[in-house]
Amino acid sequence: MSQTRSICPECHSVIDATIEKKDGRVLITKECKDHGTFSDVYYSDSKLYDRFAKFGVKGKGLANPNMDEKHGCPYDCGICPNHKTSTLLANIDVTNRCNFSCPLCFANASKSGYVYEPTMEQIRGMFQALRDEKPVPCYAVQFAGGEPTMREELPEIINMARDMGFFQIMIATNGMKMARSKEYCKELRKTPLSTVYLQFDGVTEEPFIKLRGFNALPYKLKAIENMRETGLGNIVLVPTLVRDVNSGQAADIIRFAAKNIDIVRGVNFQPVSFSGRVETDELKKGRITIPDLLDMLEEQSGGALMKSDFFTCPTVTALSDIMEAWTGQPQVIFTIHPHCGAATYVFVDEKGNYTPITRFVDVDGLVETVERISHESRGSKHAKALIGEKLIREVPKYVEMKKMPPGMNVTKLLLSFVTSGDPVKALSEFHYNALMIGAMHFMDPYNLDMERVQSCGIHYATPDGRIIPFCTYNILYRQEIEKKFAVPVNSSGANPVPADRPALTELK
Repeated sequence: MSQTRSICPECHSVIDATIEKKDGRVLITKECKDHGTFSDVYYSDSKLYDRFAKFGVKGKGLANPNMDEKHGCPYDCGICPNHKTSTLLANIDVTNRCNFSCPLCFANASKSGYVYEPTMEQIRGMFQALRDEKPVPCYAVQFAGGEPTMREELPEIINMARDMGFFQIMIATNGMKMARSKEYCKELRKTPLSTVYLQFDGVTEEPFIKLRGFNALPYKLKAIENMRETGLGNIVLVPTLVRDVNSGQAADIIRFAAKNIDIVRGVNFQPVSFSGRVETDELKKGRITIPDLLDMLEEQSGGALMKSDFFTCPTVTALSDIMEAWTGQPQVIFTIHPHCGAATYVFVDEKGNYTPITRFVDVDGLVETVERISHESRGSKHAKALIGEKLIREVPKYVEMKKMPPGMNVTKLLLSFVTSGDPVKALSEFHYNALMIGAMHFMDPYNLDMERVQSCGIHYATPDGRIIPFCTYNILYRQEIEKKFAVPVNSSGANPVPADRPALTELK
C-alpha cells in the first residue's frame, strides 16, 4: 500500500488517495468529505505493476521552472518546482476548429461556441518558452487541436518550429484533409514535418461509426494512399481504445500497420479516459488499463505479442545516461512515471509477419549493462574510448545473433545512437522494417495520481507562457486557457462547423 494525492471527481478538490494491491490488481481509492468514496482500477495486473516499477527513475526537473509553488499540485502547473520531468514532447493546439464532431474529443469549437486559435506571435512565444527550458531545451513538438490541418498557416508553423530548434515535429490529425487533397500532402512534404499521428480506430467500419459518427475508414485508407504517393511518410496510427467497440481489433490494427510498414512506423494505443460524471458500474465496465491492452494483444495475436515483450517508457533512460557520459552534456531523459505507458519494437518480414525485439535481445540485461557502463565511464578523461570498447565487448552477450532480422546489428546500432550526436538519424535506421507498438494511458479525475502528474513528460504550451502536464491540462486547465484567449464563433472569421464529408469519388 502507498499513499498519494488525487482529486475529487466531483469538485476537483485535492484529497488523499491510497494505492493498494487487491486480488491481483492495483486499486486507487480516495474519499471526499463532501462527495463520498471513489475507487478505480489503477493497474489490472499487480505483477506487471511491480515489474514496471523497477524501472522508475526520479527526474531532477527544470533548473528554471516558470511558476512558483503557491496553491500546491496540481494548481501551480506552469511548470512549478514540484515537477520532475522536462518537456519530452510539447503539444500545441493551433486551433480548436475541426472537420469531425467526435464525442470523445477534448476540444471542439462547434460544441464550445468559441474559436481558440493562437496567433503566430503567440505560437512563437510558446516555442520560445519550450526552448528556454534548462538544462535541456524541448526538442519535440506536436501540433494538435481541434484538427490542426484546418489552420491555414500550419506549413508556416512547422517551418517556424524547425527554425527555432525543434528536430521532431509532428501533427495529430484525423487525416481528412490528406484524403481530400494530394496537393496538401505535397505541401506538407516540403516542410520539415517528421511524423503524422493519424487517428485510426479500427480496420472495419463499425468502430468509426460508433466513435466518429460515420464510416471514416475509407478516408483513412485514402489519406494513407495519398501520403504514400506523395512521399509524406512516417505515420503512427493512433487508436482510441474503447471496450466492446474496438478493443477486439487491437491486434488487427497492428497487422494492418505491419502490412503497410513502408509508410507506417508505429501504433500508439490510447485507452479511453473518462470525462464528466461516470457511474461506478460504467467505470468498472469501461476502464481499460495498460495490462488489459497487453492481455488483449497476447490473446488476439495468438502469442505473437506477449505481455513480457513490453517495457515501461523510463527503461530507455539508460541510453540517455550513456549519451551524457559520452558527450559530457545534459541529455533528454525519459523520467516519466513507470505506469504511464508501455512499448516494444517489432521487426516485420517481407510477408508482414513480425518478431518482437525481446525474442533476440535480453532487454533487461542490456539495459542494466548500458547503465553500468555509463556510470563507470562518467567523468573519465577517456570516457569515449571506455564506452566504445565496453559496448563492443559486452553488448553481444545479450543478443542472439542468429535470431536477429537480416541486416540488423544491435551493437553497431547502439554505438551509432550513443556516438553520432544525431539520435534522430540513429533511430531512423533502427526504424527500418521496425514498428513501435506503444500505449499511453492518460488520466482522468477518477484515477489521477499526483505522482504521475509530477513525472509527466508530455506537456501543453499555452499562450500565457505556461507549460502544463497533459492530464491536468485536459482535466483542469483546458477550458480556462481556451476561454481566456478565444473569440466567439460568430466574430472569429473562421467556420468551426464540420464541413460536409466529400464522396469518395471526389477524393483526389
